[in-house]
Amino acid sequence: LKPAAHALFKKLKDEELELLVQAVESRGAWESGCVWAPRGAKQALPPQVLLCRLYRWPDLRQPHELKHLCYCAGGRGGCGDAAALCCNPHHFGRLAAPGECPRLHQSPPSPPHLTPPPSDIWSLGPAQGSAGLWGALRGAGHTSQPLTPFYTSISRSTIKDGCWCKLAYWEHRTRVGRLYAVHEVSVNVFGELPRGSGFCLGQLPAAHRSRAVRRARGKIGRGLVLSREPGGVWAYNRSEHPIFVSSPTLGPPGARGLTVLKVLPGYSAKVFDYERAGGVGGWRLPGEGPCDPHSVRISFAKGWGPCYSRQFITSCPCWLEVLLNRPR
Repeated sequence: LKPAAHALFKKLKDEELELLVQAVESRGAWESGCVWAPRGAKQALPPQVLLCRLYRWPDLRQPHELKHLCYCAGGRGGCGDAAALCCNPHHFGRLAAPGECPRLHQSPPSPPHLTPPPSDIWSLGPAQGSAGLWGALRGAGHTSQPLTPFYTSISRSTIKDGCWCKLAYWEHRTRVGRLYAVHEVSVNVFGELPRGSGFCLGQLPAAHRSRAVRRARGKIGRGLVLSREPGGVWAYNRSEHPIFVSSPTLGPPGARGLTVLKVLPGYSAKVFDYERAGGVGGWRLPGEGPCDPHSVRISFAKGWGPCYSRQFITSCPCWLEVLLNRPR
């Protein structure tokens, strides 16, 4: 790659080279500007593939394996010059693909005992529909006490404030802190950083944290970026550890089982598809009961489900619930 890289560097302006150095040295720790390279030059690899192979993924082969991140102007056609494209290697995520289940070295444990939810929640009749159910589940609100049956939701009254989603942070079965409303097109969710803005999980207090929770929180690091884009919601893993994602639209059409997608560091995944969600009714998870069909669950560093020793997300030390408003 050395001759091709040198040839590309000669075509970049001094300002572009400075931006590239900042992006590479920080390893994407903070948002850097676009690095514009001329299009159409005769070279074996496109500039973005060349630099991503050089600085991030040596096994990368094709441009279609990459996705522009939400803050890249090149992905929005924002450079104002059709003859240039962004080749900042930290303006791209590598597309995550469903993989095979890892081998389990031991049999999955028996499902934990779940406390039956209050009878008044489960007695909601068909006339009240799912909105009544989700509104009732959300009523437990803003404390750090365990909720039953362990999920929240967005009621109709909260849609009026203009946010496209709200975030709930959980440690095992306990929700910690208030719901975090997201109004911008993207949001950073991270542990504790000197730079950056968004949903800082390190600022959420808790009376007692187990050793497992403290270990998992230490792996959140730069966390992830959630973005609302045409057709759906994307997640980009900025941390140094995998994240695990599940939503009603992640599995193949007609699938009844739970699909949990492992997203490696530096990878992007479309975690919710608005078009596919139109055909999703009430979403029930085996052993956990109903949950909002317009929601996404993300666990930091620990997987769950049929392929893992943890059968339920409530067994994961640190996880995020993304409660989506339906697009209008």
